[in-house]
Amino acid sequence: MRKTAELDSLAGLTLETLLIGIPALGYVVVLGSAGAGSFGHGSLLQSFLLAGTGVVTAIPLLLFATAARRITMTSLGLLQYIAPTLQFLLGVFVFHEVVSPQRWIGFGVVWVALAIYSLEGITTSRRTRRTRPATP
Repeated sequence: MRKTAELDSLAGLTLETLLIGIPALGYVVVLGSAGAGSFGHGSLLQSFLLAGTGVVTAIPLLLFATAARRITMTSLGLLQYIAPTLQFLLGVFVFHEVVSPQRWIGFGVVWVALAIYSLEGITTSRRTRRTRPATP
């Protein structure tokens, strides 16, 4: 939906933030009034750092939204698998998390499907280039 919206990156991010921000702010207020929240209950530095996470999160989202408009949907879809895959690999090989055989199978099935999808795209692209008449 984000790629097809008729808004520039900043306006789109602002709209997304407003849509999710209002319920989130309500939730923070409810937690704070119940004494279960963190914002405003710790040191001034802690509250500043919590508020700053919004800015730190918004910058990559803004850059991503700008870049997503400049690439094909196929490329965007494949790129969406990079972050979770890197997180998975970090968890397994750096932090030595135990992964069940079922999760390994699920991980493998997803990547085999992506490989098949990518190979089909490459094959179709090459076939199209061969059958397309040369332009002077």
